[in-house]
Amino acid sequence: MSAESIEKAGPLAGIRIIEFAGLGPAPHAATLLADMGADIVCVQRAGLIPQDENAHDQIKRGRRVVEANLKDPADIEKVLELVERADVVIEGFRPGVTERLGLGPDVCLERNPRLVYGRMTGWGQEGPLASAAGHDINYISLTGVLHAIGRKGERPVPPLNMVGDFGGGSMFLIFGILSALVERQTSGKGQVVDAAMVDGALALSHMMWSFRGKGLWSDERGVNLLDTGAPFYDTYETSDGKYMAVGSIEPQFYALLLKGLELESADLPQQMDVSSWPKLKEIFTEMFLSKTRDEWAAIFHGTDACVSPVLTFAEAPDNEHIAARGSLVELDGVTQHAPAPRFSRTQPGTPSVPAREATDIDTLWR
Repeated sequence: MSAESIEKAGPLAGIRIIEFAGLGPAPHAATLLADMGADIVCVQRAGLIPQDENAHDQIKRGRRVVEANLKDPADIEKVLELVERADVVIEGFRPGVTERLGLGPDVCLERNPRLVYGRMTGWGQEGPLASAAGHDINYISLTGVLHAIGRKGERPVPPLNMVGDFGGGSMFLIFGILSALVERQTSGKGQVVDAAMVDGALALSHMMWSFRGKGLWSDERGVNLLDTGAPFYDTYETSDGKYMAVGSIEPQFYALLLKGLELESADLPQQMDVSSWPKLKEIFTEMFLSKTRDEWAAIFHGTDACVSPVLTFAEAPDNEHIAARGSLVELDGVTQHAPAPRFSRTQPGTPSVPAREATDIDTLWR
């Protein structure tokens, strides 16, 4: 499918978004909005579109690309003409960069007062660290989140880059953009959305802050309910070197865990006796080592024990539930997520593959 023939379906069909090319959470946000039907136009420097027909960067799917020299006043003017016809701008530069280019929010909102101007940064548009470099691991390290992830007596473990970049970053940028679009229906006015990963990560950790406020969360890692401290919320190695995930928190689910493990509750310490958690973990560890992962998966399949096999990325597409829902699709020979969430009336279409050629900026949205 060419860049000119992208068909759009979904609840955001008709929404026009300009994305300034960047890395990480800003393009991820644009991808998810494109999945929902928004018409995304990515503005980037010339020569950056992959010429290899096998190039398939998932984070660039579902949008057209225009090339512009953002140091050339003539090209800046062409971009501003697009801004006049857009609903949203997404940029992920450090604070002040788009202002210096002549594409900052004041200029853009003057050209289009209804524009929602989404800004994605790690530290936010203001504060002592606003202009500092960083990555996901740095943004979540200052929030307490990174410190909380890991096993007792061991170092904090980075949760890939899902909490800062994508959970606290792109998802909250999307949340802000959609909120501003809803508000615009009443006021008729656009506004700037300052989405910072530190803010989003703190919002995602609300449960831990709540537990802490009640005196139910310790800053010691690996001793709490959800951080591998509890024996009924952890992973266990199986006889074949693979793993099972156990999340049997509620009493009725915990009872089913014990049933599947062929253990009698009368012979064990009480589930919520924190002092006995190390002993319970030893017992569960020994039991899970007695069978293979798939044997345990068969035992717990169809029960409410909240016990499941830990699959690799390679194995996930073949899982019966993921396959039945079509949660993964193959585009351009690459397995990737299907558009989500799902809608009863305005279901999104199949995403288009990344653009192989640029679209003429002068022809867009005329």
